[in-house]
Amino acid sequence: MISQKWQKQIRLLQQKKHRQEQGVFLVEGAKSVRELMTSGFGIQALFVTDHFYKENQNLLREQPVVVERVTEEELGKVGTLQTNNAALAIAETKENRPLFAGKEEYCLILDDIRDPGNLGTIIRIADWYGIKKIICSESCVDVYNPKVISASMGSFTRVETYYAALADYFRDIAGAPVYGTFLGGSSVHGFAFAPGGYIVIGNEANGIRPENEGFITQKITIPRFGEAESLNAGIATAIVLDNLRR
Repeated sequence: MISQKWQKQIRLLQQKKHRQEQGVFLVEGAKSVRELMTSGFGIQALFVTDHFYKENQNLLREQPVVVERVTEEELGKVGTLQTNNAALAIAETKENRPLFAGKEEYCLILDDIRDPGNLGTIIRIADWYGIKKIICSESCVDVYNPKVISASMGSFTRVETYYAALADYFRDIAGAPVYGTFLGGSSVHGFAFAPGGYIVIGNEANGIRPENEGFITQKITIPRFGEAESLNAGIATAIVLDNLRR
């Protein structure tokens, strides 16, 4: 049974203010919790159903916390998922430390991505294409938002994020190739990317903000063949990274 103390804690962690104050966040669902248990994240609490416990006994025994067995109904009442028949964990956030592209490495830079589902999807896509570092503008949605964590499907454990004032960050990486996605630019189809650098993805509705446009060293675009006004930020990221890796 989940105690009243933990129920209150779980509900509070659905708010950014409390996640930041306490330095912890929620991880829900079988895949995400399994990925968490084999990652470098600290874990403060684990609540699992009998079914999840039976399937993951060896892994659960290795965890440095008491594992509490609960019902699906209990998880459904306190968590954010519509259905959760497996597990919920309270994990420790990581320090917001600067990240930069190494030699022949690419990083993503996200400018004002507000939708939690989009950020989670972008993290998952980055993981698929071997991108290990994402720099987020300070206006981006919190990476520890439960919807971001769920949408990443465990990829949050392998892709690091760093929140920064982008103008200052761009000055720190002056001289490096910085590719930005715009409606007008060089087509990504067959584009000759440098061996390493940065790719900037803009806001879902407005793209890269004007104050950051001057830091872009090369504008790139995804050719449009129909009438749609724009692409979802996650889809745009996938197309650009797929062309990068060709």
